[in-house]
Amino acid sequence: MKRLFLFLLFLSVSMSINADEIDLTEFGKSYFSAWKATQTPNATKQDLEHYLSFLKDDIGHQHLPYAPDDSRLSDGKNSMRNGMSYYLGSHVDYSAELLQVVPSYNVVVITYSTKSSGIHPQTKEMMHQSYDTMEVLEIEDGKVSVIRKYSE
Repeated sequence: MKRLFLFLLFLSVSMSINADEIDLTEFGKSYFSAWKATQTPNATKQDLEHYLSFLKDDIGHQHLPYAPDDSRLSDGKNSMRNGMSYYLGSHVDYSAELLQVVPSYNVVVITYSTKSSGIHPQTKEMMHQSYDTMEVLEIEDGKVSVIRKYSE
């Protein structure tokens, strides 16, 4: 009887552990696809909300040199929503290629290359950008808790 109890206990613990595990490689690919959709010329608020669904509410976001602080804030997701909404649909041309996804424990590192052209919403000037980026995504409870973005 003790063995049966121990077996059932072990089985239930192992099943709950497996239920919490996610395929970090697939997560990284899905995250990138959702983010990429927010950058296209025809990006919608639905695209933005889909991307934000990957993030914790108190997301921390560091993007050097523009946002050097990676502190998690209670309104982190809402702040990202407001910031990204301002630029939503401002690209007239956009392409991005996922180069690599490297999963490790509770972190996913993605690298990608982007090219874009668009009208800056504030200055109304045409901008052309091309850069390579590495994002380090810290994962907590199946969502991104901190983003550290490094671009050339």
